Amino acid sequence: MSIRQQITTFFLSFVFLAIGLIVLFNVGFMERYYMESKKEILKSGYTKMCGEVGESNYLDILRFCSANNLSIVVADFHDKEPIQLSVNLTWEDAEALKNRLFGYMYGFLQEGDVILERSRDYTIQKNKDSTVQMEFLEIWGETDEGLSVIIRSPMEGIKESIQISNRFYLMIGIIVTILGGIFISVFARKITRPVMELTEISQRMANLDFDAKYTSGGDDEIGILGHNFNQMSEILEKTISELKTANNELQKDIEKKEQIDEMRKEFLSNVSHELKTPIALIQGYAEGLQDNISDDPESREFYCEVIIDEANKMNQMVKKLLTLNQLEFGNDQVNMERFDLTALINGIIQSSGILAEQAGAEIIFRQNDPLYVWGDEFKVEEVLTNYVTNAIHHVKYDKKIDIRCVQENGIVKTIVFNTGDIIPEEDLDKIWIKFYKVDKARTREYGGSGIGLSIVKAIMESMNQKCGVKNFDNGVAFWFTLEGAQNYTDN
Repeated sequence: MSIRQQITTFFLSFVFLAIGLIVLFNVGFMERYYMESKKEILKSGYTKMCGEVGESNYLDILRFCSANNLSIVVADFHDKEPIQLSVNLTWEDAEALKNRLFGYMYGFLQEGDVILERSRDYTIQKNKDSTVQMEFLEIWGETDEGLSVIIRSPMEGIKESIQISNRFYLMIGIIVTILGGIFISVFARKITRPVMELTEISQRMANLDFDAKYTSGGDDEIGILGHNFNQMSEILEKTISELKTANNELQKDIEKKEQIDEMRKEFLSNVSHELKTPIALIQGYAEGLQDNISDDPESREFYCEVIIDEANKMNQMVKKLLTLNQLEFGNDQVNMERFDLTALINGIIQSSGILAEQAGAEIIFRQNDPLYVWGDEFKVEEVLTNYVTNAIHHVKYDKKIDIRCVQENGIVKTIVFNTGDIIPEEDLDKIWIKFYKVDKARTREYGGSGIGLSIVKAIMESMNQKCGVKNFDNGVAFWFTLEGAQNYTDN
């Protein structure tokens, strides 16, 4: 049961309990309380009669009796006309009450009379008048002047009042319950809304989505809790980033010592092989210039261009080799951070626009929403740049380059597809090897060194991720994976 339902249930239960207690006390104690109050009124009326009847202050007595539903008979049994005063009674009723009073004065109580209080001056009792079949509360006695006084009040009014009171409380209870239910529902929703927001934030934080922030504000306890959630989110993101960086460093250190010697030998062998051709070209054309093989200015300029071009290719190759060497030897720091992959891809597409336009290629990327991943943003940019550049150099036929991001089980797979010739199956596993070239003539045409995909593989391994290639009927797709930084829904 939710907090909102618990609050509503508790409030309604409290209202029902309060109404039930009111009705219970009303039934159990109202009559007793009412009788005590009536006894005090009867006493007050009796005192008033004893003090005022001699003065014939009939108007005050009449008001008092009307206000308290009292009937009074004052009689002088020593007089020929014994009834001195009657209030709220017909002549016949006054005679009947006078006779009852006469019996009381001479000790003749009727069956069923219950004496509630007796003093030297008066007696208070409860009885049932068989003539009218009603119960009465009575006070009677004799004044100092020798007059006999009886005052009575019907008991039926008490029971009727209790019934009316219970019905009234029941109706009020129903109205209060309905209005209270509406109020408490709104109030509970107001209280539980920030709690539900914090619950959702905690679920997103559990899935490492640290963009979730508490925005409802407030200075109460829930507002303070929400502020602490925001601080905790920032600290957790920073801590996880540091832990992932440290974890990558630890994994690389385990393998580093075993690979260093083998990599050093392989590096020297490959460099020696790849530098032979450009060095031989530079040396040959330089000697030609030195020996004045051709006096033609255009020929000399051509010789110089060849030397500069080959030297530039050697320079680029050496830079890439140094980068690859640092990656493979683990000397290059990998900074794991959370970044928007969508924004990175859009930036690379924009910077490659001129090259794509020269090749007549169209680059398609349909991802618009931010896509957060974990990785070294600078190195991922290098991987994507390599993929997009290779796609532009090898695009053919429809000249389409399609970039997609597929999300599954917390992993984001980025695919760069270009229409064109497929890679021979026997070469698919070799293209990641340093200096390996599928089409050497075409690779040399655009200045490729055969190191780019080796750098891609080394970068992905430094982040403990995967990369690969797949042939299709109309082209080739290169891909790599990164760890997603939030919950995703596949597009």
